[in-house]
Amino acid sequence: MKKIKKFLLGRATIVAMAILLQLAWILSFLLGFRMRYSFVNSLIDIIAIFVVLVIVNKKSNPSYKIAWMVVILAVPIVGLLVYFIFGRSDLTRPTRKRMEAINREMERELPDNTEILEKLRTKDPTVYRQAKYIRDWANYPIYQNTSTKYYSAGEEMFPDMLKALEEAQHFIFMEFFIVEEGYMFGKILDILKRKAAEGVDVRFIYDDFGCVTTLPAKYFQTMQEYGIQCVRFNPLYPVMSVIMNNRDHRKILVADGKVGFTGGINLADEYVNKVERFGYWKDTGLRLEGEAVWSFTIMFLEMWSYINRTTEEDLRKFLPEQHQVSPFVSDGYIQPYADSPLDNETTGENIYMNIIGKANDYVYIFTPYLIPDHEMIKTLQNAAKSGVDVRIIMPGIPDKKVVYWMSQSYYEPLIECGVRIYQYKPGFLHAKCFVSDDKLATVGSINMDYRSLYLHFECGVFLYQSSAVQMVKQDMLRIMTESEEINMEFCQKRPAAIRTFLGVVRLFAPLL
Repeated sequence: MKKIKKFLLGRATIVAMAILLQLAWILSFLLGFRMRYSFVNSLIDIIAIFVVLVIVNKKSNPSYKIAWMVVILAVPIVGLLVYFIFGRSDLTRPTRKRMEAINREMERELPDNTEILEKLRTKDPTVYRQAKYIRDWANYPIYQNTSTKYYSAGEEMFPDMLKALEEAQHFIFMEFFIVEEGYMFGKILDILKRKAAEGVDVRFIYDDFGCVTTLPAKYFQTMQEYGIQCVRFNPLYPVMSVIMNNRDHRKILVADGKVGFTGGINLADEYVNKVERFGYWKDTGLRLEGEAVWSFTIMFLEMWSYINRTTEEDLRKFLPEQHQVSPFVSDGYIQPYADSPLDNETTGENIYMNIIGKANDYVYIFTPYLIPDHEMIKTLQNAAKSGVDVRIIMPGIPDKKVVYWMSQSYYEPLIECGVRIYQYKPGFLHAKCFVSDDKLATVGSINMDYRSLYLHFECGVFLYQSSAVQMVKQDMLRIMTESEEINMEFCQKRPAAIRTFLGVVRLFAPLL
């Protein structure tokens, strides 16, 4: 009874009901107006056709465009109403321009590192082209003088996170999608409060949608009372918003610009397996120490300035040379990168497809969700057809059953082309990693679904000849031994009606 009451009175339920009531009121008004005036039907049809033509000419994913076009043409009034609320990226043009201006200002402080890129060209032209793409189109340079440490579980990374926070002397930046009060965040919060009291510049960003069921509505004010500078990304109000689809899905921790963490691990107890949700929670993370952490520092400051509608006037005090005390150990080539829904560059997807398409021997993948677009499907299929050992490891226990079933609907066309798919039997796999040919990998926050690839702010690290590469590979090989390999019989044993239904639902996957 308490759970039902909590659900009914929860902020997520209240916001959802308020938005549904607004949609219902507008829809009833439009339907009544249409019934009263006969010309309205023709007008709505004309508007629908016009909007569809606009969508056709947009620079966005074809699957995303087709899904919206089908909805608008099939049910024009509902389709147009929902599209104008959730689908119009052009309404964020002022937001995009503001973000671009902030990025230009911040990225002036990133090193050029052309000499490192040229050194990479002589070692491996294929990897050089990937690194050059990230440098030229995501605007993040490649580094050496950086050490890496890969974590195969949240409970492995957590002690090092606490240690980095304890040792911070100048500033702490944290940016996370999900934050929940409990053991994990309680330990972190104790350190943050103490560091803020000591004069350390502590700044914290959380995504309000991601925390809608885990934090009170104005928790940022509680953090501010502790002396922690805290803001929420895209505040969730019980009113319709044109940018409620965009979320800050990144996971970033930076201490003094020298030590940084990223990966799939949020700040909630299931991520360190202090509570059990969906069996064992398998996740991964990455620690960087050295010059490459400066890119994560810039990423955070860009988001901080974007949310606060300011420019970072005191940026110079965060410059790495102000706090660097000793030379850093070099561990291969390290290139952090960010992906934004406010530009037309699908950085995360392109990096993934480049790794798959350029693999010679193998590519292994961790992903919790598998809802790829047509281009990604063809890239996976073509790699497997050409003899590359392509393996995808998925959860065995779902966190979202509809998404889980939809992910499984993609198994058959991949398996029949030679892609090997595994489901992790002990529980839910939340990791987002690629590794290929014993030489390169990427670890980050980016899922293989439309939301991560097109609608979310994301981040990751591209690694070449780093010790972390082999650690990722060995972790994946170990997890495969704890997983069930899926065969065609598994795919075909479902009733034809269910398979047909999932096939239809896949048409609207970009909108979920």
